[in-house]
Amino acid sequence: MSSTPYNPLEKRNLAQSIVDALFEQAPRSLADTDGLVGAGVYAIYYTGSFPLYHGISQLNIEGKFRQPIYVGKAIPKGGRKGGLGKDAGIGDALRSRLRIHAVSIAEATNLNLDDFWYRSLVVDDVWIPLGENAVIEWFRPAWNLALDGFGIKVPGKGRIGQRASDWDTLHPGRSLATGLAPSSRTLGELESRIEAFLLGGPGHATTESETDGETEEEV
Repeated sequence: MSSTPYNPLEKRNLAQSIVDALFEQAPRSLADTDGLVGAGVYAIYYTGSFPLYHGISQLNIEGKFRQPIYVGKAIPKGGRKGGLGKDAGIGDALRSRLRIHAVSIAEATNLNLDDFWYRSLVVDDVWIPLGENAVIEWFRPAWNLALDGFGIKVPGKGRIGQRASDWDTLHPGRSLATGLAPSSRTLGELESRIEAFLLGGPGHATTESETDGETEEEV
């Protein structure tokens, strides 16, 4: 009986190493990004009382931080125009990205910034997209897969008649969505969508596609 040799350079194993390294990092309040340097991947956690996210919150309270609500990446300046050779250990990509998220949450009328935490990991440039995809696949965060729009920079930029994102419909108040038409989904539909997604349990797939494949414009 033969056994497949372990290959540490196989993409799946590389991805797992990034997941493991990220979750060795100490959680910090999303209101505190001072001193954060470099580019890489991050996970945001929710610990509040918004009813739809009760199950997520229970996995994160009391210092557990087991289930991200959102996972993202912060690419070094110039990384989108080539990327290789850029130094992920300097600059403010992670700090800038997380501060933008903090503003989005602070502006929402039904969320409290004090209920959000994050882990971040500085990652060599070439592995940042792999790391983000690996963490999303592993934990299946609700704001990545069931509720579009949290990570966008400017909804409707250059698009006539663009609607507000699903995230802005469920969590109104963000200034960048001011003046946009409502999402094509009603509030009730979005609540049902989140509930159905979470019924599978964090980290588990459901039988339907949870995302429309909308590309979010990142900073």
